Amino acid sequence: MATMLWGVVFGSIGLGYFVYGKRQSAPVPLVCGIGLMVFPYFVASTWATVLVGGVLMAVPYFLRF
Repeated sequence: MATMLWGVVFGSIGLGYFVYGKRQSAPVPLVCGIGLMVFPYFVASTWATVLVGGVLMAVPYFLRF
């Protein structure tokens, strides 16, 4: 149940990143948004979901193009 809820949270944040990246023509938030929306389908562990989601959320902050 926790994995599913985290997946919904990260999917929602990913949608925001995706829309921002598309409107600003910024490739890093766009790709991270797609990654945040897709990765919960492939990760089964709750801790791995939180870890991967946290990393994908932090990438646009550190990589700016």
